Amino acid sequence: MIISCFVFMVDPLSCKFNGFVTFFRKFVSMMHPLNLPSFEVRLRESDGKTTEVFDPLRKKFVKLTPEEWVRQHMLNYMTAYLNFPPSLIGVEVRLKYNGMRKRSDIVAYDRNGEPLLVVECKAPSVTLTQDVIYQIAMYNSALMGKYLVVSNGLVHYSCRLDPGDAQWIYLAEIPDFARICS
Repeated sequence: MIISCFVFMVDPLSCKFNGFVTFFRKFVSMMHPLNLPSFEVRLRESDGKTTEVFDPLRKKFVKLTPEEWVRQHMLNYMTAYLNFPPSLIGVEVRLKYNGMRKRSDIVAYDRNGEPLLVVECKAPSVTLTQDVIYQIAMYNSALMGKYLVVSNGLVHYSCRLDPGDAQWIYLAEIPDFARICS
């Protein structure tokens, strides 16, 4: 089991030293240690109230929420450990389902631009129920990925579509890019 600790850099332009202790306490109380590898996190406080984390794939700071904390760890895990090329990953990918606009947390594409793996991230406090599985299945009906991953940062479920009988087969681990593409 991998439990992440946090290693982070604070943007010195957005956080004065006197406010650092308050900033740090707020951050620690908000973020939960996860069952994903730790990595260097870049944070800033944007308006004196909102903590933001830098997303290297979107190349911008985004509001730090417990779900975003999980998403950033999952993105790091996918790129640094599972060797997914960052250029083939979409974050908060827009889609339409029954005429409604939705967003999928993470979509990894193959080298032809076809959706390969769809990831749904939830906050650590969210139990991964059948409703969460239904949500990603709903998104995937529009995306048509061959692999699905659901994670709250503590528990991760992954499965692949068996094209022969159109059944989802649960996997023991999240597969790496090379294995998915083979």
